Amino acid sequence: MAMIETLAPAKINLTLRVLGKRADGFHEIETLIVPLGLADRLTIEEADGWSFSCDDPTVPEGEENLVVRAARRFFAETGVKESVRMRLTKTIPHGAGLGGGSSDAAAALRILDGFYGTRLGRERMMQMAAELGSDVPVFVDGGAAWCRGRGEIVERADFTARVPVLLLKPEFGVPTPWAYKHWKDSRPLQGVRYEAQLLPWGRLANDLERPVFEKYLALGAMKEWLRRQPEAAGALMSGSGSTMFAVLRGAGLGETLAVRAREMFGKALWTLETVAFGRQAI
Repeated sequence: MAMIETLAPAKINLTLRVLGKRADGFHEIETLIVPLGLADRLTIEEADGWSFSCDDPTVPEGEENLVVRAARRFFAETGVKESVRMRLTKTIPHGAGLGGGSSDAAAALRILDGFYGTRLGRERMMQMAAELGSDVPVFVDGGAAWCRGRGEIVERADFTARVPVLLLKPEFGVPTPWAYKHWKDSRPLQGVRYEAQLLPWGRLANDLERPVFEKYLALGAMKEWLRRQPEAAGALMSGSGSTMFAVLRGAGLGETLAVRAREMFGKALWTLETVAFGRQAI
């Protein structure tokens, strides 16, 4: 029985600028997205019909799941017989601003295209990905990219660095639509620095920190605390949160910092040291 698998890498946003609201209700953005050495795993095998399952019971397995929607879109586009079983093994926290659902959807399109040999091509795949969500197209190619428009305009970035980072996610998530909705009217918090942080390979900045920190005060406090730590060269929220990340001054420094972070912000804090890559992370 034929079976193949692929990895769906997480991402962080090194920069995220919100340029304004568009007539279609979306926001015009410019963001530098870089993949991480953290990934979900998607497996596909031949079956009598089509089915989907996930090892994480908190992840929905119905039509609201982006993998399911990607598969439905693929079958509608190609007309091939629905004769595969798909299983998703989650490692990326969901609701974290790490792109897990979007990356899973792009992985579903790629793996189905390979399994059935439909050879859809990049342009067709990118169009299908854009229909699924603004963040999905960047994961079709993989690697660091500048994303513009509502996120669907993807241009490969000249980013060759390998950046060690520590990811930190509290128990709660932040809904992306909420963050964008409150961006325009949000105000900066006293004691939190929002200006761009300049590093040898680029800059860190995220316009969505302002609305998110205004509601979730602990995230603003975490950013400032991280920036004061000797292991960190900079700190930022990824996407709409709730994951914060610290750019480490060297590989292997994350665990010491993570121990102190859990002492400061609670033992339930999820942490992981990984690497951000210029090209495909996995």
